[in-house]
Amino acid sequence: MNRVTLLLLTALAPLSWGTTYLVTTALLPSGHPLLAGLLRALPAGIIALAIGRRLPSGGWWLKSLVLGALNIGAFFPLLFLAAERLPGGVAAAVAGAQPMIILGMSALVLRDRIRPLTAAAAVVGAGGVALVVLGPAAHLDTLGVLAALGGVTATALGMILTKRWGRPAGVGPISYAGWQLTAGGLVLLPLTLLFEGVPASIDGGAVLGYLWLGSVGGLLAYTLWFRGIQLLPVIAPGLLALLSPVVATLLGTLVGGETFTPLQALGIALVLVALVVGQLTALRTTRRSSAPAREQELQASRP
Repeated sequence: MNRVTLLLLTALAPLSWGTTYLVTTALLPSGHPLLAGLLRALPAGIIALAIGRRLPSGGWWLKSLVLGALNIGAFFPLLFLAAERLPGGVAAAVAGAQPMIILGMSALVLRDRIRPLTAAAAVVGAGGVALVVLGPAAHLDTLGVLAALGGVTATALGMILTKRWGRPAGVGPISYAGWQLTAGGLVLLPLTLLFEGVPASIDGGAVLGYLWLGSVGGLLAYTLWFRGIQLLPVIAPGLLALLSPVVATLLGTLVGGETFTPLQALGIALVLVALVVGQLTALRTTRRSSAPAREQELQASRP
């Protein structure tokens, strides 16, 4: 699979996550962010385990629990809590800072060098997201902002550890996603029963919302996402995550009847520029870093 195809497939994950804000506010019962995260993760994880037919072994039981807790168990409820307490634009603007968080964590954990062009792309992308989603009447709720920031920080650390630990040999991406979705769902299960319970009624719209988030936004998206993290430089999927708030804004315009302004168009243009520059920089860095390894392999193969 070539890099462009891999990038496009990985991009399907944040594109699908961009529907979360609309689905949460339009279809799901309010006041149940833990339940929303649980129903998004656990059923999808069990289905993935049934398809992949592989369970963790050895140290991967603990690693799967840690990754599932970060990428799913912490991220999902914080995401839904932010979506409930903030306008979608404000929550998305906070999420736009994730590439910068990833850059900092990759330098600390993976010892990756922060390249100026990549850092500039992350800053421009975050600025573009802010232009897309923030309006003059944006309301800032402290708990909502902290939830959004905590969610993107947790999943950023999850991405870094996913990159560092890799995937066990012989384990496919569906099984790997199933480990994390199931672990995250099991983390959410007791919290949901303890703090929220089940709403008095769940209508047909909520059922459709949960099905969408669990199938497309859960099983499919995370299978593609985790594979992309492992095969691409970690900043590449980090920048792709900027597509999520852009999709959320476009859906708000097309479905919710919101106004689309020239300033938002400028923001989308900046996000796209940041995506292109960031991906090209990551590709060039990957080629440079892999060149010495290829030369060593050639020298070792010579008589």
